[in-house]
Amino acid sequence: MSLIEVKNLYKIFGNKPKKVVLLLEKGLSKDEILNKTGNTVGISNASFEVDQGEFFVVMGLSGSGKSTLIRCLNRLVEPTTGEIIIDGDDILKADKDKLKDIRRKKISMVFQHFGLFPHRTVIANVEYGLEIQGVEPQKRTEKAKEAIKLVGLEGYEDSMPNELSGGMQQRVGLARALANDPDILLMDEAFSALDPLIRKEMQDELLELQSKMKKTIIFITHDLDEALKLGDRIAVMKDGKVVQIGSAEDILTNPANDYVKEFVQDVDRSRVVTAEAIMRKPDALISSKDGPRVAARKMKENEFSSIYVTDKNRKLQGIVRIEDASKAIERGEKSLENIIIKDVPKTSPEQQIIDLLPTAKTSDYPIAVIDEQNTLLGIIVRASIILGIIGEEV
Repeated sequence: MSLIEVKNLYKIFGNKPKKVVLLLEKGLSKDEILNKTGNTVGISNASFEVDQGEFFVVMGLSGSGKSTLIRCLNRLVEPTTGEIIIDGDDILKADKDKLKDIRRKKISMVFQHFGLFPHRTVIANVEYGLEIQGVEPQKRTEKAKEAIKLVGLEGYEDSMPNELSGGMQQRVGLARALANDPDILLMDEAFSALDPLIRKEMQDELLELQSKMKKTIIFITHDLDEALKLGDRIAVMKDGKVVQIGSAEDILTNPANDYVKEFVQDVDRSRVVTAEAIMRKPDALISSKDGPRVAARKMKENEFSSIYVTDKNRKLQGIVRIEDASKAIERGEKSLENIIIKDVPKTSPEQQIIDLLPTAKTSDYPIAVIDEQNTLLGIIVRASIILGIIGEEV
């Protein structure tokens, strides 16, 4: 269910914004607009939806419009035209009081440079949003302590910001945002000022927090690896336009244009592409009620040396090898019972390619992809893993 809908959103910086929108609709580029009118295109006809509880990442290079976009979502920047519908209400139509209420209760924001008050303690910083809402002191202190504990800063309540590391200061900023218990969390380059090691730790902690909180998060970054790690879906921006939206796997395997393709070309695909993306439907299967002759005939027809066995509900039973089927036929056996190998390589559809490599190197059989009910979804042969890593069609 969509919590946020952005429709045909434009933001033009300059003195002729409505005229520029018309020029953009006629197909003029950002550079042409600047040369022709002196106006700068911040956002150009952006449309997308964000589901409740989704971790939605907006990614782009400097000047792509991503930070302008996130500031439009809470009207820190006023859009030129379009719609931003949050929980059914177009916030561009909200008056000052309504907008203030939305910012205080529905949307919280975490900035790149922390935005802490240097003269306030950690707990006083975290309480700030509740304080301006008029929440009574005891209750806001309780909520602030809960948020501080959530981000791992218990025991630092009375510390001053200058006594904390960069990563700890960012945790305070995150706790302040969470203390308001917002539906939506906006994070603008929240980790980009941190050292690489601390940044990775914060990414991991944010993912762990999200697994508990299930907030709707819109996260801005210029870092592709960060986007791929965090996002349920990713929107790629260029020159104010959203040029592609999809999962990390979608963007890696099916880039929308040369810009996106160039953006993702150096990514370690083995850490992003999953088993589901490279599996293929089994060309041939046999049922557990079939006998050795049926197994041998199907393997011969398909030029296989082994074949997977399922029951009538497609639950995986095991695999049969051609040599074992041949020996069973010689012995006059009618059942597969004595020749089914049940210890076969298996994986879930969500497993990353890198985790399949050890199995692929040592196994004599294709890897079976199964769901939680042991239903056979597909198989992965060694060549598919190699092709998945280098980005070729499977």
